[in-house]
Amino acid sequence: MEKMPENLGTREGLEAALAAYLPPEGGHQERVIDAMRDAFLAGGKRVRPRLMERVYRACGGEGAEILPFMAAIEMIHTSSLIHDDLPAMDGDTLRRGRPTTWVTYGEDMAVLAGDGLMIYAFETAEKALDMGADPKRVARAMGVLARETGIYGMIGGQTADVYWTGKPLTEELLTFIYENKTGALVRACAKIGAIMAGAGEELISAAVRMADCVGFAFQIRDDILDITADEATLGKNVGSDERNQKTTYVSLHGLKAAQEAVEAYSRQALDLLGSFPGDTGELEAMVRRLATREK
Repeated sequence: MEKMPENLGTREGLEAALAAYLPPEGGHQERVIDAMRDAFLAGGKRVRPRLMERVYRACGGEGAEILPFMAAIEMIHTSSLIHDDLPAMDGDTLRRGRPTTWVTYGEDMAVLAGDGLMIYAFETAEKALDMGADPKRVARAMGVLARETGIYGMIGGQTADVYWTGKPLTEELLTFIYENKTGALVRACAKIGAIMAGAGEELISAAVRMADCVGFAFQIRDDILDITADEATLGKNVGSDERNQKTTYVSLHGLKAAQEAVEAYSRQALDLLGSFPGDTGELEAMVRRLATREK
């Protein structure tokens, strides 16, 4: 079994490990590959691959076979950002402190780059088999990746978000959007990490519940930052929720209640870490940091 890179715990080590799975430059499809690579390498918090890795370790995983799935989940996340920024969606022009993909490469290449990353993610995840991973675990993990990306996950949540923009939302519908648009990939990280580590069903369930709490806290914190942060700090356009007439947790409940909800969901996530057999120190620190982040 291949070992994890020794420097994976550093920002530089994680970036290098993820970038190694990107398609090489060149070829007749060079333009779309350039757009894919540019969007992926633009930075970001890398919350999802880091969460997957830490759940994997906390569930007893030790090998490097989790790396293709870590890269795959970040490819899918980047794909969703490219599409989310399009004029047909949010129409944002700034992402991670840089012009968005459609601004730099055009709407046509942005659509293709988003599609390309999403499909290439599954080609990447399959590489875990070449690293000696258990085929049954890989198959199950790829099924989770597909479901949580698709119409019963991220795309389903995004569909509801787009369709209901500018219309009043019920609490139930807002919860559905949060559980899927943002929460689905966070949930996938925890479930895949546990599955690839060989965890039992009870531990997998605990990992999913923990991730659901993290996903809600993360999205509500995003809502808060959209109205409290400035563009220089956040690295993207602010005020887009209000501009696009989107109902958010903040608009429904107010800023104070939103912050209290972030704290409550974070506490629930921390409580669930007691179910994990391995060292959860890094996971705990991550949950606390996400609850108080400023960008």
